[in-house]
Amino acid sequence: MSELLSQLITPEIQAAFSVVVVLLAILYILSIVWVARDAYMRGTYWYVWGIVALVPLVGVVAYCLLRPPLLQIDRDEQELEVALKQRQLMHYGECANCGYPVESDYVLCPNCHQRLKN
Repeated sequence: MSELLSQLITPEIQAAFSVVVVLLAILYILSIVWVARDAYMRGTYWYVWGIVALVPLVGVVAYCLLRPPLLQIDRDEQELEVALKQRQLMHYGECANCGYPVESDYVLCPNCHQRLKN
């Protein structure tokens, strides 16, 4: 039996197997680095996700399913846009009854129809 295995496993097959194992090891390490870096950029606990990614294949799949949808920089940009819009709306004023933003020349609130001016 060992003679049959020694005939089937030639040096070329051993070399190819070694290359495949090395490439899989490099891919495994790169996947851990990608998970940790992406988690850091998304503002989560990157070291926890790095530890989860140590579980081969399952850790990376779990991270891809559970990661936050936005990067931290995108989330900050959205918050700034919302704050800017709120500031622009406050420039016009708001209804005393419902708080709906109104312009200075409105007589009635478009939301609750409360009289704003005489």
